[in-house]
Amino acid sequence: MTYQWVDCERTFVERRYDRIAGLITFFEWMLFVPPQLRQRAAVRLGLKAGDRVLEIGCGTGRNFPYLRQQIGPRGTLYGVDLSSGMLRRARTLCSREGWTNVELTQRDAVDYFAPEPLDGILFGLSYNTMPHHLTVLQNAWKQLRPGGRLVIVDAKVPPGFGGDLVRPFSVWLMKHTLLGNPYIEPWHDLAGIADDFEMEEFLFGSYYVCCGTKPVGDDASADEPPYLIAAE
Repeated sequence: MTYQWVDCERTFVERRYDRIAGLITFFEWMLFVPPQLRQRAAVRLGLKAGDRVLEIGCGTGRNFPYLRQQIGPRGTLYGVDLSSGMLRRARTLCSREGWTNVELTQRDAVDYFAPEPLDGILFGLSYNTMPHHLTVLQNAWKQLRPGGRLVIVDAKVPPGFGGDLVRPFSVWLMKHTLLGNPYIEPWHDLAGIADDFEMEEFLFGSYYVCCGTKPVGDDASADEPPYLIAAE
């Protein structure tokens, strides 16, 4: 049997994640997500106290504790997600923990603009689920200040013969669960625009954290910063 990936429409993705919002912890256990992956991704952003960071596809907020550990109470954490079910749980988490410096928005990330320039941007196990991932990356890159860092953490098919064996099952599993496209290679997308690109792999190459810095001379958004456009 030949397996191919067909991207899902936005409404389908939104409804799927609304349905599985309460099962994210179970899926992470089932898919052997390394326990250190989220914290490692947050550290790779290179944030400091008082910084402004955006998580694209923030889900239920499982990365928030690690991001807030980096920026402290004086920083600002923005989160955007397509799913109202996911954000409902993220808001409950923030309320329970008393986090007042987290601002959440339900929106397609391609249409989201932060209200200020950003020091860091994280795609936390979300990049592969976005059919328009390249457009979302370009939109995010415009909002990152020169010298800021962007990190993508996600799953991938491991290299070699083992990867060839598990790829059909990976396609089937993703279609029925998290909708992550196993064929795209986000590290190439980021490496093509960033300075100081680095990539780490985990669990025999099944997961990765890749990161890069926006060049200081990159003024692509200097004329009309997206955060000013959004504020009009």
